[in-house]
Amino acid sequence: MEPIIDHIQLTVKDLDQAAPFYDALMPLLGFDIDQRKRGSVAAHDFEVIEYVHPRLIFGINSPRELFKDNSIHRRKPGSLHHLAFKADSCAAVDALYPKIRDIGAHIVNPPAFYPQHGAHYYALFFKDPQGIKYEIVYEDRKEFSTKSK
Repeated sequence: MEPIIDHIQLTVKDLDQAAPFYDALMPLLGFDIDQRKRGSVAAHDFEVIEYVHPRLIFGINSPRELFKDNSIHRRKPGSLHHLAFKADSCAAVDALYPKIRDIGAHIVNPPAFYPQHGAHYYALFFKDPQGIKYEIVYEDRKEFSTKSK
């Protein structure tokens, strides 16, 4: 088996408030906004918006009523610390930076090399308006592919 993710679903505090940000972000990451779907799963009491790409489905879910007032914090047990999307080059990370900033993302760290993560690790870190952290990263992993063989 290859470690390929089929779909990701994240719970946001307010689905209707989050949707405009994700409607702007997902096309920047290669998702076709025309493939966006909204629905509900009555058995589990949530609504979902899914952004479909041939390689990944990304969804945002409404919270359960019991948890809707809870704060988002990436260091809570069971929480997503952050999600990183892979870019093709440092230039691609740089090109996304102003676009992501302009859709209302909170920039945590601008594009730069982050040697604490690896000698060739180039990334942009940002949060959505509700505080969920993301990363756009490019890393030359040629050295890893030769070591693993």
